[in-house]
Amino acid sequence: MTVNHTVPTTDIQIVGLSENFKTHLHEVYSHNRVSIYELNITAVEPEIPTPLTIKWKIPAHNVKGLWKPTTDFAKRIQADWELKPMESRISIDSPVISLFGNKDENRHTFACSNAINKLELDAVIREEDDYFYCHIKMFAERHSKLNQYNVQIRIDSGEKHFSEAIREVSQWWENYENLAPAYVPEIAQTPLYSTWYQFHQDLEENTLIEECKLAYGLGYRSIVIDDGWQTNDNNRGYDYTGDWNPDRLSKTREFVDNVHATGMKVGFWYSVPFCGKKSEAYKRFKGKFLTENHRWAPVFDPRYPEVREYLINIYKTALIDWNLDGFKLDFIDDFKLYPDTLREKNDEMDFHSINEAVDRLLTDVMYTLRAINPEVFIEFRQKYTGPAMRKYGNMFRAFDCPGDGVMNRVRIADIKMLAGNTAVHSDMITWHNDETVEVAALQLVNTLFGVPQISVKLKNVPENHLKMIKFYTNYWNINKETITTGHFIPSRPLANYPLQQVSKNGNLIIGVYDDHVVHINENANTIDILNGKLTTSVVVKSTVDAGEYSLTTFDCMGEKTNHYNINLKQGLFEVETPACGLIQLKKI
Repeated sequence: MTVNHTVPTTDIQIVGLSENFKTHLHEVYSHNRVSIYELNITAVEPEIPTPLTIKWKIPAHNVKGLWKPTTDFAKRIQADWELKPMESRISIDSPVISLFGNKDENRHTFACSNAINKLELDAVIREEDDYFYCHIKMFAERHSKLNQYNVQIRIDSGEKHFSEAIREVSQWWENYENLAPAYVPEIAQTPLYSTWYQFHQDLEENTLIEECKLAYGLGYRSIVIDDGWQTNDNNRGYDYTGDWNPDRLSKTREFVDNVHATGMKVGFWYSVPFCGKKSEAYKRFKGKFLTENHRWAPVFDPRYPEVREYLINIYKTALIDWNLDGFKLDFIDDFKLYPDTLREKNDEMDFHSINEAVDRLLTDVMYTLRAINPEVFIEFRQKYTGPAMRKYGNMFRAFDCPGDGVMNRVRIADIKMLAGNTAVHSDMITWHNDETVEVAALQLVNTLFGVPQISVKLKNVPENHLKMIKFYTNYWNINKETITTGHFIPSRPLANYPLQQVSKNGNLIIGVYDDHVVHINENANTIDILNGKLTTSVVVKSTVDAGEYSLTTFDCMGEKTNHYNINLKQGLFEVETPACGLIQLKKI
């Protein structure tokens, strides 16, 4: 029997539980149009709950679009009859949605404190009445009986930039003990070289060492050895995953020592859930998989303590025996419920919930590795970049978008608003060697508000490309503190953030990625404008009388192209700047 639990003190309704459950929703915080509600659920008799939905509606006043953590280019308003709700769980997305207005202002941002278990969230417009209908659905995957349950809902209708509302949600999550972020080592906030896009599985030790030497000279300080190090099989699949006994890089410790000799740190890639059918581990763990029908490989079931112990020991042994500095732990989102997954907990399992078992696995991985090397880096990629994942990973990378600078820029911004102090990395930057240097530079300049990752064969790229890489990587390293810890504002989400800025301690960096007017609204000591486009005119509008500045322009290889003084007054002015070049203003 479904019961509609009305809540007389709010416009929120709770729908879906049987009469066996008692619910109590009350407001525990209210300030500046931010409210936090706590929902308490108790069972008269322990029972597996049916799905529960918390729902409310708001008028569709001045709403331009809808922000979700991984909607990429699709930030438009959705009708109640079209797309499916967003799914959030430990390794998929984050339980937050933000409606923003025509001036990028926050209209209505809501979030849930449960970032571990599966939730469905949405905010959709109903054409019959022009209201947005918001909901959070719980217990869609619960298979164990419930005695008591507590959760909090945060609703923000305050007047602020939408990115500020999202950032405040991230800070709210950090206050929960079970969502406290992991320590971020210095190396996690440093440009990184990746083997994947240019080498794939064709890895050769001497070539990689030479690439490390070149990368170090350009400002990169770590390398991730991606798929291929563990097997000589060149098929694009995962049949041999699960054992992680290196065939291709067989003299593994010697190889790592040689990388270290170049000055670079080194991490290895692992597809955590996969256990290929040609591995020895597949025979050992037969019957302890979430599914054997995945398109890539059978998926380990982390609800078995034996499985978790096996995986933890793989990474622990690699860290000790090979002296690794970090790990790229991949495909975490494939730990999930499949049609053929065993629903009931058996005697060998210690968890009902897959999500809670993943939480235990990754918590133990982090604590085990940090006990050996406190500075170890652990990279996760979108979509597993939510608040729960900040507990275990200290590097979040934009989801794969090879050759797509615009998508890279959007994904970095979307992650960065929620990531707090966790390092936010670009997807690996790559381009064709025959590109003009300005077009190649588009890939790098689009990523400069995150930590750049690069995946090009440096020994093969033209000399002018190397100059460009060195110039902008050096620029990033010089401005690292501002970029990684400054106040970040991405503008115009429906236009894919064509304007971004970050500021700290009187230093302002602005990126302009289309022919938009650049706004300067503060009296800064230094103002850098990244011309992330191929047109050579940058139009600036200042709302302050900031005084005298020296103005210098550079092309994308770092060559100075112009220098003069300017009185930065209120109003418009135009600067001629090379394609993908840089404008630097320094107060006199």
